[in-house]
Amino acid sequence: MIILQFLVILGCLLLGTRYGGIGLGVISGIGLFILTFVFGLLPGNPPVGVILTIMSVIACASILQTAKGLNVMMYYAEKLLRKKPNYITILAPITTWTLTVLCGTGHVVYTMFPIIYDIAIKKNIRPERPMAVASIASQLGVCASPMSVAVVSMVSILAHSHGIGKAISLIDVLKVAMPASFAGMILAAIWSLRRGKNLKDDKEFQEKIKDPNQRNYIYGDMENSLQNKKLTKESYRSLFIFFATIAVVIVFGSFESLRPHYIENGKTVSLSMNLIIQIFMLLSGACILIFCKVIPREVSESAIFKAGMTAIISVFGVAWMADTFFQFHFEFIKSSLEHIVTSKPWTYAIILALVSSLVNSQAAAIAAIAPMGLALGLDPKIIVAFLPAAYCYFLLPIYPSDLACIGFDRSGTTHIGKFIINHSFIIPGLIAVTSSCIVGYFLAQIAF
Repeated sequence: MIILQFLVILGCLLLGTRYGGIGLGVISGIGLFILTFVFGLLPGNPPVGVILTIMSVIACASILQTAKGLNVMMYYAEKLLRKKPNYITILAPITTWTLTVLCGTGHVVYTMFPIIYDIAIKKNIRPERPMAVASIASQLGVCASPMSVAVVSMVSILAHSHGIGKAISLIDVLKVAMPASFAGMILAAIWSLRRGKNLKDDKEFQEKIKDPNQRNYIYGDMENSLQNKKLTKESYRSLFIFFATIAVVIVFGSFESLRPHYIENGKTVSLSMNLIIQIFMLLSGACILIFCKVIPREVSESAIFKAGMTAIISVFGVAWMADTFFQFHFEFIKSSLEHIVTSKPWTYAIILALVSSLVNSQAAAIAAIAPMGLALGLDPKIIVAFLPAAYCYFLLPIYPSDLACIGFDRSGTTHIGKFIINHSFIIPGLIAVTSSCIVGYFLAQIAF
């Protein structure tokens, strides 16, 4: 029966990936129906606290994007890249990783792809080199951002964990995830410096540009530069408000004594970081809305809002379905897997990686797997160390940022191979995630 129920969950995940986006969350409802009404399992608990925290972050980030605050960051990122074009393969992933860390979403990379391509092709650098690793870096930065759905979910799940003597805070997660993911991204970028043939030695490319129309298409200017666009004082102001909010949240996460304290059941307790994040994200969004001339009806049309709502539904459906199965069979699963997971903690990273490749979402994978790891007795610092393993949906080139990267590369060097899995993102992705987990493991031993 357990095997049949697990196959139901696996089938829903596979079917959900076929529809993508919101489909993953709602198709989990099929699994919930079968588990509850056919197999008679008691429904688990949907991750309400996590969802509310994600909603507050998405609300603030969406308002920031509508206020053109993100354009300010991308303006200076483009300026840096155009100033040092010969180092595009190293600077492009650093730029996209940094933008994701600051913004909390990897979707900001879409604006950078045409810029990266334009710089690379003008310097006769194989566009695949900087573009593929820039796409990988943009998603790897999600696990290092204090405002990302994945990190917010992780902090929420670990909020009441005492596996290392104290609850793990936001700053605890970041002090491991930031340097670990940055190191992984740099190693992938270094490997990318000499990947593929130089354009002058690539016979397929040289044949292509013999056609004057193709040559004009490949080397033609792309009209996506931000350098000629005017940035308003309101866009700068919105970015300042957003950064100030991030700083305040990190301070409260680092120093528990600064948070409001209350008496609960005769004990003094501090305001949880879940509520701190929710309050300040809503406050930040309100300030940007009021003081930066944002048109409210445009917020729901922003790319971050749409992607964020999709993530919320995915987390809701997948986590609830997984919790229903796991809680009902908790004792059996614990007796079967506890020794393996605690004695070989790297198996947790493999499970997280496999699930993330199925659900195409770091947040959904974390919401489904991290609670299981904690319940099995896995040390929370191991869960923090292997956070980058939640990004393994590069294994199949179906994620929107990877597809967009291929579309923006007019030269055709960034591609999907005839065997599907031999695509431009597979090797830099494996290098980045594997090395991030290894570095994260050693940093966690030192940090805690």
